[in-house]
Amino acid sequence: MEIKKHIPNSITCMNLFSGCVSIVLAFHGFFLWALLFILLAGVFDFCDGMAARLLHTSSVIGKELDSLADVVSFGLAPSMIIFKHIDNISDSEWVMFLAFFIAVFSALRLAKFNVDTRQTSSFIGLPTPPNAIFFASLLSITDPMMPVPSYLGREMFMPILNNLWVILFLVAIFSYLLVAEIPMFSLKFKNLSWSDNKVRFIFLILSALLLIVFQLAAFPFIILLYLVMSVVTAYKA
Repeated sequence: MEIKKHIPNSITCMNLFSGCVSIVLAFHGFFLWALLFILLAGVFDFCDGMAARLLHTSSVIGKELDSLADVVSFGLAPSMIIFKHIDNISDSEWVMFLAFFIAVFSALRLAKFNVDTRQTSSFIGLPTPPNAIFFASLLSITDPMMPVPSYLGREMFMPILNNLWVILFLVAIFSYLLVAEIPMFSLKFKNLSWSDNKVRFIFLILSALLLIVFQLAAFPFIILLYLVMSVVTAYKA
């Protein structure tokens, strides 16, 4: 019984551990590996909640630990990737520190989530995991180790990704999206009914197709798809 109680929190700690490893890898310029550990943190983040529900071991400490882990894995880790990338493309001695606005607004978003009773079955504002995956996967395209399909072409992205103003614009926009009062759907299924989960099924099908076509380079497009579908769904409602 005692062991069962600690399983969800142990999984959350693996989320935190993965985020710490991602930060170190990002600092050394290994963006692809940093992305992979953010994705691994995302898997642990999904599994800890599921484990808590299945084992009926949800706790206040678990909720707080989850938020603390998410600040590191989905706030600080992508900020470090952005920081290192800006340092690579800019001669400024200070502008790279603007990358940490992602960490700041991620913390604000998580704090709001913990006290917002509206976010039980959906989200208000962009969740931190997709935000982190967007930046980590986008900037991983600049990593020579990143497998980018030849028909997509890494070269077409480089002028955009190496433009400092584009990166700062994305940091500003996504910082806002983290705390914006914009309804966004979650991927939690209460049942497998098409009518109740049409948006989720369409999103997952399109995401699978993007992954098949673009491989790991598909993640930025998947996050943009999520944003567009969330806004359209909210507008129709």
